[in-house]
Amino acid sequence: MAIDFARSDRSTLGIEWELALVDRDTGDLVSAAPEVLATTEVVSDDGAERLTSELLTNTVEVVTGVNRTVAEGVADLQRTVEQVRRTTDPMGLELIGSGTHPFARWQDQQVTDKERYVTLMDRTGVWGRQLLIWGVHMHVGLDAPAKALPVLDALLVYYPHLQALSASSPFVFGESSGYASSRAMLFQQLPTAGLPPELESWQQYESIVEDLIKVGVIDHWDEIRWDVRPSAKWGTVETRVCDGLPTTFEIGALTALVQCIVDDCSARLDAGETLPTLQPWYVRENKWRAARYGMDAEIVVDRDGGQTQVVDAIRALVARLEPVAERLGCAQELQDVLTIIDVGASYERQALASARAGGDLRAVVSSLIREMREGVPLR
Repeated sequence: MAIDFARSDRSTLGIEWELALVDRDTGDLVSAAPEVLATTEVVSDDGAERLTSELLTNTVEVVTGVNRTVAEGVADLQRTVEQVRRTTDPMGLELIGSGTHPFARWQDQQVTDKERYVTLMDRTGVWGRQLLIWGVHMHVGLDAPAKALPVLDALLVYYPHLQALSASSPFVFGESSGYASSRAMLFQQLPTAGLPPELESWQQYESIVEDLIKVGVIDHWDEIRWDVRPSAKWGTVETRVCDGLPTTFEIGALTALVQCIVDDCSARLDAGETLPTLQPWYVRENKWRAARYGMDAEIVVDRDGGQTQVVDAIRALVARLEPVAERLGCAQELQDVLTIIDVGASYERQALASARAGGDLRAVVSSLIREMREGVPLR
């Protein structure tokens, strides 16, 4: 099976932001996506789709076109969100970005009436129905197909950095999970989700896709939902690590970090360098540590097993990428990564909101609504 990897302009980007629909008064999820999608008029300069459905009818996904800078991508998202609010505000609905909903019951949710989603639920049963989760996906363009797999492998080195910064799912089904990111643990239940396997060649990737189609696991390569994956249609590497983010500020910061990492990898490949990687068992351990402990995680940083605090690793990475960010026009957004460290990742802010309210998880939703409205994390 031949899968052609499209060529893209180097380090162009696209963003996909999954948002939950909640009742303004109760904070609970509302299965209103079909109505919202049917009645919202979204206008884009390029005529491309900007608002789509997702697995459950409590969710809408806002997507950008192809952008060259992070600022353009964030502005693209903001325009669509403003158009969506013209529909949702009169309906008494709010939008929130989070890895999970603090207290909603999975049993009360409805699956979107699309064949691919119905088939997925039929196959995965109760484990699929429990996927009350939301994320942010970033695509970054690659100017040569041969870069796809080396960049994918290198991105896994920075998995815990992205997971810790974006972790926003400390509560699930009305309980504290003890994890910074419950979403990371829930999502990997799907048979084609989780970390990608070691891929030594594009032919091996094509062979995996062919085998999965042959035995009926998937119908198309885009149904492989790895945390980091090649997106052949767009000529990008797609990062799906991040939990749902509550603010455009955090969207900008995490997107800048991903864009800079990928561009740095691309430049190093052009210079003939071999990109750093980690053993798969270290990558798995780093994923778990970042999901469990968030910003307090100690992570493995090299093939010799050297370890450091993820916060220190993030600060060092930001400093190293500053020249890249200047070149890409996202210097401020990259520095905003450090602000997330200062104010706390979303899982930390959600825990504080709950504690201040005596454990009332409705206060968590209220804080997420306010952050979404204001576009910045609240101290």
